[in-house]
Amino acid sequence: MIRRLFKPPVWMNGLALRYLPFADAASLELPLGRLLRLALFQASIGMTMALLVGTLNRVMIVELGVPAWWVALSVGLPLVFAPLRAFIGYRSDTHPSVLGLKRLPYLWMGSLLMFGGLAIMPFALLLLSDPPAGLVWPARIGAALAFLLVGAGMQITQTAGLALASDVAPADKRPRVVALLYAMLLLGMVVGSSLLGWLLTDFSPLRLVQVVQGSAVLVVVLNLTSLWKQEARQARRGAREPDGFSRNWKRLMALPKMRRFLWTVGLGTAAFSMQDIVLEPFGGEVLGLGVGLTSSLTALSAGGALLAFGLSARLNTRGMDSARIAALGALLGLPAFALVIFSAPLDSAGMFRCGAGLIGFAGGLFSVGMLLTAMDLPERELTGMVLGAWGAVQATAAGGAMALGGVLRDLVGGLATSGWLGEPLNSTATGYSVVFHLEIYLLFVVLIALGPLVRRRPSPKQTAHPMGLAELPG
Repeated sequence: MIRRLFKPPVWMNGLALRYLPFADAASLELPLGRLLRLALFQASIGMTMALLVGTLNRVMIVELGVPAWWVALSVGLPLVFAPLRAFIGYRSDTHPSVLGLKRLPYLWMGSLLMFGGLAIMPFALLLLSDPPAGLVWPARIGAALAFLLVGAGMQITQTAGLALASDVAPADKRPRVVALLYAMLLLGMVVGSSLLGWLLTDFSPLRLVQVVQGSAVLVVVLNLTSLWKQEARQARRGAREPDGFSRNWKRLMALPKMRRFLWTVGLGTAAFSMQDIVLEPFGGEVLGLGVGLTSSLTALSAGGALLAFGLSARLNTRGMDSARIAALGALLGLPAFALVIFSAPLDSAGMFRCGAGLIGFAGGLFSVGMLLTAMDLPERELTGMVLGAWGAVQATAAGGAMALGGVLRDLVGGLATSGWLGEPLNSTATGYSVVFHLEIYLLFVVLIALGPLVRRRPSPKQTAHPMGLAELPG
């Protein structure tokens, strides 16, 4: 009786399917409530990314006085595990579990690593804030270890979680399901960055420790809620084939233009990621913005990426080639970095924020465009390997670019402020400007690499399928 009273009318269900984002991703096998609960692991990863890349890098460089090259290497260390994403995906595909589970053990393992890294990070940050004599390097090594654990947990959790989503979703709903997961990742970055900016408005080392500890607890709660009863137990799985991974990898690399595609992904990711470490310190050191204001930059960039997601959906459904969408993102990246560069001599915080938002928008267009290109590759039975290869190349390029950006900022900035580059360049902004200029040059290389990937005429298959990120890279 109660169920009948509260059952929504048919017209209300139609409105929900039409206007509620991703409501059409739900199905009888995967109801909307279970789907939203599964997507929470992406939200926790997005919040953790906002903490590591969007807040801690600026705090460690500006407030704690840690050299930018060390911070860049620390943030890049987690991506040591990135090349193993394809292997992690293969292992979860063939996991010989006694309990009949193949994805949940890896989700649980990744969650524990994320919690452990965030749990020990506050103690390293306390030592970094006021290091006693002889404990500077132990504090830095402890911070690097914390970053390494968190990054490894993120790589394992995301790879296994996306594979689980692909398992439980029906084939016709899978694109929309993974599109929801991608949107949840960006939403987690927006919400996490906004909360961090609000909590750290009155910055102190103690407040920073409390925020990081709270993040560790929140990550475990979200991930446990996400993985609870998501995978059905099956019969015990047998042993893996001894040469299965290498055989499938050779088959993947033999696909036409696969190597060019991966090179383009790597170059484009590097072009949009080199500023991740130095953008917020640039706002704090050159423009004098506070911790709360610079932490909100991550929310601004992620919001731009969400807008790019919606625009990519519209362009793709209208028949625009996916490689052209990626090229549009690379083109928009040129004025975005120019705005950031000119915000220093003009002392314009508004121009700086506009540039940061446009960088997120342009990077989102490039990422989604290249992802749609991956969706149209042949050999659909190699989807998991494509996912792993994409994620490995993207994460490795991002980590290397972030580390290089920090090293260049320190090296060139030190030469400039010491007078080696002449009086006109004797400024703290010089090191940052070199990084932003290098990203502009890389975007021109990306445009050249994209040329052979562009279809002269969109195929009927591409113009027919709706926007669906069936092989989300992470």
